[in-house]
Amino acid sequence: MYGEDVLRQPIRPRKRIPEVEAEPDLVVEDAGSGFCGAVVGFESGAVVLEDRFGKRRLFPLEPAAFLLDGEPVTLVRPAAGQQPARRFTASGSVAVRSEARVARAGRIWVEGIHDAALVEKVWGDDLRIEGVVVEPLSGIDELARAVTAFRPAADARLGVLVDHLVAGSKESRIVASVTSPHVLVTGHPYVDIWQAVKPARLGIGKWPVIPPGRPWKEGVCAALGVAEPADLWRRILGSVRTYKDLETPLINSMERLIDFVTEEP
Repeated sequence: MYGEDVLRQPIRPRKRIPEVEAEPDLVVEDAGSGFCGAVVGFESGAVVLEDRFGKRRLFPLEPAAFLLDGEPVTLVRPAAGQQPARRFTASGSVAVRSEARVARAGRIWVEGIHDAALVEKVWGDDLRIEGVVVEPLSGIDELARAVTAFRPAADARLGVLVDHLVAGSKESRIVASVTSPHVLVTGHPYVDIWQAVKPARLGIGKWPVIPPGRPWKEGVCAALGVAEPADLWRRILGSVRTYKDLETPLINSMERLIDFVTEEP
């Protein structure tokens, strides 16, 4: 006698939650706690996740307990014998399966395009995963003014990599003018980023010593018998494969800057 109840809501089919094999280095987020990390193993029936700081936590393999690229998934253990060997990036980090995230408000500044190219070659994979953009400056003479214009904040941190950052140098005096707690300025002792590449990679025993007052790059080219700085730079950059081809002060400075810029407020 009665027609269909017009107030009754239609029954919508439930969205199927996909199952994803928890392969090593797959990056997921625990939906409950927000902990994000790469799969590094299994223990007592739970998956072990490791974040970029090396902290590990165990999570039960429950239905829809994880987020992959923002979507809920159910993790399952991979079939036996199908776990691939770990891969590493040029910076020595574990190469994880994850899409590059949206760029952060924070930035890392370097002095020039050569610095940016070298940083990209070694740390590019890590920076894309973390959403950190590297921007080259034209020197640091106007660093204090540029920092003021950037307006660094707790959720928009700024890291700056400086060449020839040694006591008593012009660079050290410029850096001293930057006092914001949301800015970290660090660097290396070399006159130019070229010197941060181990000379053995170029087949030389050491970098030439250039007398004060002479342009350093031109002096190096003359000492090594190279006509143009651009030609030598291509040779230098092409010789770098991993962080092992760089001097320790540059490696330490870049790792500090990445950690600083990606620290959650």
